[in-house]
Order: sequence, then C-alpha cells, then structure tokens
Amino acid sequence: MNSQLDQDIKFENEVLRVFKSDILEGLKSSPKKLFSKYFYDRAGDKLFQQIMSMPEYYLTNCELDIFKNKTKEIADSIHSDETPFDLIELGAGDAMKSSYLLKYLVDKNVEFTYMPIDISGNILSVLNERLSDEIPDLNMISLEGDYFDMLEKATSISKRRKVVLFLGGNIGNMDTAESRDFCKELSRKLSKDDIMLIGFDLKKNPATILNAYNDAAGITASFNLNLLLRINRELEADFDVMEFEHYQNYDPVTGACRSFLISLAEQDVQIGSDIIHFNEHEFIDMEISQKFSQQDIIQLAENTGFDIHHEIMDSKRWFVDSVWKVK
Repeated sequence: MNSQLDQDIKFENEVLRVFKSDILEGLKSSPKKLFSKYFYDRAGDKLFQQIMSMPEYYLTNCELDIFKNKTKEIADSIHSDETPFDLIELGAGDAMKSSYLLKYLVDKNVEFTYMPIDISGNILSVLNERLSDEIPDLNMISLEGDYFDMLEKATSISKRRKVVLFLGGNIGNMDTAESRDFCKELSRKLSKDDIMLIGFDLKKNPATILNAYNDAAGITASFNLNLLLRINRELEADFDVMEFEHYQNYDPVTGACRSFLISLAEQDVQIGSDIIHFNEHEFIDMEISQKFSQQDIIQLAENTGFDIHHEIMDSKRWFVDSVWKVK
C-alpha cells in the first residue's frame, strides 16, 4: 500500500514539475504563450462543459448530430472487417458524443476495449463512474497523460488493431505545422490498416465561427483566465486576472481562430522564485482553433501517412468526421 502511495506522490510531483516547466518556458518566450492542454483542471473542466452547452458553440451539436444520427455508419466504417479492436479516444473528456458509439457497439456484441486518454485525472474518474453505470458491459481501461505516451501504453497493453478517435475538432488546436507533425507521429505509432476517426470543423461564415469563441456571456473568457488562476493555485503565482482581458479573432483566409489574453497594464507576475514582466497591451497567445477546407483535409491525410477511407458530415455540413486508414 505504501509503495503505491509513494508511486502516486512521485507521479503527481512529476506532473507538477512538467507543468511548471512548460508554463515558465511559455511565459519567458517571445511572444508569450501558454499551452491550451493545461486549461483542463477541475474548474476548467466545468467551464468547458458550459462552453459546449452555449447556443453559439455549434461544434458540439454538429458532431453530436453525427454520433446520434449516423452511429451505424460510424460503426460500419471502423468495424468493416469485424475483428476485435481497441477503441482509443484522445482527449476523451466526458465522452458525451462517443457514448452513442460505445452503446451501439456493446448492444451489437462487438468485441472491443474502450481506452479513453485524457490529461485530466478528474474527468477520467467522472467518466469511469458514469460509463460503469450507463454501459455496465463496457470493457474500459482509462489512461491519464499525454496522447503519445498513453498511446504507447495502450499498444503495450494490447496487440489488437487500433481505432483512434480524435473528436471535437481538437486537431484545430494546432497550427498547420503542428497538426502535420501530430498526424505523422500518430501514423508512425499505429500499424498498417489501423484507423483514425478525426473531427474537422469546416470553414464557414466568419461571424458564426467568431461568435462561437467570443460569447456574450464571457464563458470563453473565464475559461482562458482560469489558466492564470490555476497557475496561482498550483505554482505559487500572483496573477491578478482583473489586469488581463480576453481577446478573440478569426482570419477567414487562413482559417485560424485565435484567443489571447491582453495585459491591461505594465506589471510583474511572480511564479515561485521567477518574475515575469508584462508590458501594457502585451499578449499571451492562448489557443488556436483552426478551421479546414475539404482540400486542407485531403492534403493533411496524404502528407502524413493516411488514406481517407470515409467521410461523415452533420446535417448542416459544417463539420466532418473523417475516417482515415494508415497506409
């Protein structure tokens, strides 16, 4: 028992060390940057649940439309050869959308293991409890950590073929070069004919996109500012969130929707023993939400070791879940 406790403490200390290292590296760079993967602590999880429920945030409803109403089509596209597989969801969150697929597969007696991966241990514990109640026959192994580390762990646990879910348009949280590198690394870690189902938010009316990330209620602003509060809580920092303001923009040419926090005054922020200086109007680059054309998606697949096997769109044709096979 003590050995397990020691391992848990060691793991938590390492997570905190990496968190601090990433935060300081980002805030000491020029321009300053924070990593959106750190948005999701307990408070951040709750705020993101609120974001997904906002009427302006169309992404959730679009992909939910696909998973609710085209469940059989999804299942057929990932299980055409009817062999057992591991269903690995990157950034599973509350698995609201994928739950429809999980229930369908279990009801059809498909042999598979669900492996949700998330950096938030809190959300995984909530997910495990909920799915145990809702789908008691589901075979599930939760994996807490970064995508690639946990994907390697999933591969070591089982040699069955892999089906990877990367939903919610999360590929858009990377710039063009990062998304290309990410998909290349995924194809390297997977085997030939393994499948990835990846969600893309498509380019559309710029006002529709901007409103989704710049809501009048200020929930997205609170979501961004919460990362500063998390740094205060966990890293002995003294950010005054009243001295920062959320700013959002969207470029319809590149498809990049970006969020920033703007320093409203010249100020110093202490993080442990480090001092970070901000000029008035200086920004922190918080997150990108990239939007895609059909040609963008084709090029990304072709350039990273995948063939597009199938595409499933929502009823508005605003969002696509693209089914890729490793070449």
